[in-house]
Amino acid sequence: MGFLFDSNTWQEIFGSIGKNRTRTIITVIGVLWGIFIYIVLSGAAKGLDNGFEKQFQNVAMNSMFTWAQSTSMPYKGFKTGRQIQLKLKDVSILKNRIPEIQYIAPRNVKGVFGGGPAQIIRGGKSGNYAVYGDYPISTKIATKKIYDDGRFINDEDIDGARKVCVIGERTQKELFEIDENPIGNYIRIDNVFFQVVGVHKFTPGGGFESDSDIYIPFTTFRKLYNTGENVGWFAIAAYDDADVIKVEENVKAILKAIHNVNPKDDRAIGSFNLGEIFNRIVGFAKGLTFMSLVVGIATILAGVIGIGNILLISVKERTKELGVRRALGATPREVRSLIILESVFLTMIAGVMGIILGAGVLSLINKWTQGMDFPYANPTVPIPYVLGALAIMVVLGTLIGLIPAQRAVSIKPIDALREE
Repeated sequence: MGFLFDSNTWQEIFGSIGKNRTRTIITVIGVLWGIFIYIVLSGAAKGLDNGFEKQFQNVAMNSMFTWAQSTSMPYKGFKTGRQIQLKLKDVSILKNRIPEIQYIAPRNVKGVFGGGPAQIIRGGKSGNYAVYGDYPISTKIATKKIYDDGRFINDEDIDGARKVCVIGERTQKELFEIDENPIGNYIRIDNVFFQVVGVHKFTPGGGFESDSDIYIPFTTFRKLYNTGENVGWFAIAAYDDADVIKVEENVKAILKAIHNVNPKDDRAIGSFNLGEIFNRIVGFAKGLTFMSLVVGIATILAGVIGIGNILLISVKERTKELGVRRALGATPREVRSLIILESVFLTMIAGVMGIILGAGVLSLINKWTQGMDFPYANPTVPIPYVLGALAIMVVLGTLIGLIPAQRAVSIKPIDALREE
């Protein structure tokens, strides 16, 4: 391995490169372009994946939401246009019949789907805000970030139908003074006093929810607005290994059976499957990554083959020189190592330059996409992938260098010296 640190070795390599400068540059660009495409496309796919994960980081990935609508087909004596109403007892039925369901949270709201918002009064200040009736389990499906000193609704609140609430950031700003701590204070929700136990931090990506929403226990909501066993909609999260599309189909089929809806009626039960959408996005990102790998490797391979051709030409042009080296005692191993080293060197230089340029482009993309509404964040390529790509390039450079190296070794000194 001493030849690696021999100045004469590198002097010969650079001399060879200098003799074929234009061809060498064009060929190196081919290899550079291959690794550049791989880095940029893989990083872009990762940025898309990161963006959607960040957008939905507070919502279970395998989640869905289902609600009742009006029927579009007659069934068992019921006419078309009948309004379906989900009930609290549906929860236990769905849980028992669909083992893939991990969490299911019944929810109600006033002030979002067509109804007027609740009137909230605190001292001399007032406003109209949406009020949700929730169970603590809802935070397992859609996380709520609560500021210090506060909390979300708990099981004791549900069991005792307590008059407690969690308000939003904007609600706090509009009803309380700047330096006033709302925790422990009271507000009136439709003329009923509620104690504030927490302030939730608004996080984008939660659908129709906003920074002014107020959350109260589901049982308290039921008493306040006399909703009885009625449920507005169900938030459902399936286990990670479950087929969320199949879970959605089963949920709708069971709800149709419970509420005497024609099994072929697609309008009676509405749903939104976040898990299906997320899986499509992840699949698209993986497809883009795979495409970048195929295109990158193909381009790198084409460039490396070009390097092999350049070295073959170089060997032919240096026939006499190589013959002299052999006549002066150079072993076949030394000649072979020189040619292979030149091949690997050119491949590595092209690879490193491609990685640097790709990283620069990803950095610019990251800068340009910051602050955009489109879900895109931190386009990067994992270091192991980059090192793996470099290792593949070294292997390919070595293998392709064997061809001109063998050609150089096969030159007989006596024949080379006769070469004009």
